[in-house]
Order: sequence, then C-alpha cells, then structure tokens
Amino acid sequence: MLNESNKPVAVVIGATSKWQSDGRNTRLAHGADVDDSDLPVSARWGVGGAIAQKFAKQGFFVVLTTRQRANAAALQAAIEESDGTCMTVELDLASAESIHTAFALINSEAGAPEVVVLNAGYLEGRDLPPDQELLEYIPTEMFDTAQDIASRGPFLVAKEVMPIMRERGSGSFLITNNAASLRGRKRYTGQSLYYPRVMMRTLAQVLTEEYSEHGVHVANVIVDGLIDSPGTRALPLAQTRPEIIMDPAAIADAFFYLHSQDRSCWTHELQLTPFSTKPSF
Repeated sequence: MLNESNKPVAVVIGATSKWQSDGRNTRLAHGADVDDSDLPVSARWGVGGAIAQKFAKQGFFVVLTTRQRANAAALQAAIEESDGTCMTVELDLASAESIHTAFALINSEAGAPEVVVLNAGYLEGRDLPPDQELLEYIPTEMFDTAQDIASRGPFLVAKEVMPIMRERGSGSFLITNNAASLRGRKRYTGQSLYYPRVMMRTLAQVLTEEYSEHGVHVANVIVDGLIDSPGTRALPLAQTRPEIIMDPAAIADAFFYLHSQDRSCWTHELQLTPFSTKPSF
C-alpha cells in the first residue's frame, strides 16, 4: 500500500489542465507550448493542480487522476518536492470500465477516499469556426464527449464512492463547475459545448438530497471567470485586464474550506467571481 502513513485520501479527478503549458487548449489557442517558468507552482496546472497541492499541504495523501499518466508527472514531482505524498492513476470519464478500475486501484493502494473533487474539463466546441455557432453544427460525438465529462462520468464516479462514504458516515464530494451550469446558454465561437454542465449541477443537487443525511457533504462550485494558468495568462485578454484573472490557489482554499466546514453549517453551492466582474446568473 502506497499510503503507508494512512493519511486521509483526497482524489482529484482532472488534476491537470487543458491550459497547462503543454495542454490541449494551450496548443489550440497559441499554436505551441508556452513557457510557465514565471508562474508560481500553484498556478501551473490550473484549478486541479492547485487543489491537489492544497490538500497535500494539509496532510492528505492525494490521488491525481488523468487520462494519461505523463500529464501529471510534473505535478506529482512538485507535490513530492514539497514533502507531500501522492500517486497518479489513469482515469477516463468516458469509460465505465476505466472508472471502476481506477477506484479499485485507489481503494487498494491509497485507501477509501475522504474527499473526491471532480475537476475534469473538455475543449470540444472551441475549434468550430464562426459560421458554425448554432447547435445544428455540433457533431454528435462532440455532444457525447461533453455528456461523458459533465454528466455520465460524474454519475459513474458517484456510484463508486458514495456507498463507501455513506457507510462510513463522512466524506466530501465536490464538483468544479462553471457559469454555464446556471442556465442554458448559446455557445459562441471559441467556447466549449458547455450546456451539459447544467446536468452536473443537477447531479450535485440530487446527491445532496440523497446523501447529506448520511454525513456526505456534496457541493457544486461555480468558478465564474478566467483561471490563471500558463495558457490563459498568455491570452491577450489576460494581459490587458489582469484584474479579471482568478488565482487557482485561492480557488483551492475555497475547496478545502468546504471540506472542513462544520456539518451544522454546510454550503452546497458556492460561486466564486473576481472582484472586478459581475457574477453570472
């Protein structure tokens, strides 16, 4: 067993970022990898990386999940260099078999999770040209990917972890979401197909009603803004309006706050917005 000290276990699903220096969205937006040497280590892997580092610093054994183990190699090294403990597990939210296999490995090598953070993202839709904004142009396979990440995958993860948390009488199931989860919105050029995120928010509401009384804290976190990372910091908008950029470490603080709340006062939805912008609704 890798978690020899029996630390509490925090699983971060989607611990890396499509906007990290060599991420898919970084390469799509900039045409190549970008330099991340001027970024603090807390921002190099977006929200997922910051959450993983936060829980590691708070004494958790952190499980990083990603579709390809190599994506998290640098993040794992950074955590271990800061005296944290972690492991990396490959997990594909589009595959029920992958999800089941990943959690079987996590339970045997790390232990039953005390915290599960769903932070997986996708970029499907961002590369469609301006004359294909309407729904009629969305390929079915693109919709399927969005549903896998936003709805079906989280449902399957919940089936893996909720029984354990319910039987134990404790645990946190926290979801990273965005403003598209608040209501259906038109997809504009350069945006992902995000309206399935509404189902992700609904799942959090359902799980709250079903599992809160069993001691499981479920929360939907709406990250309402542009998150600092290597790829986003290089965008013209981020360079001209740095005040709108959200600090991943501060977002991670909010996730740890949710997990550490007294059970007499649980928050089930939290919206985080930069001071200089108006909250979405």
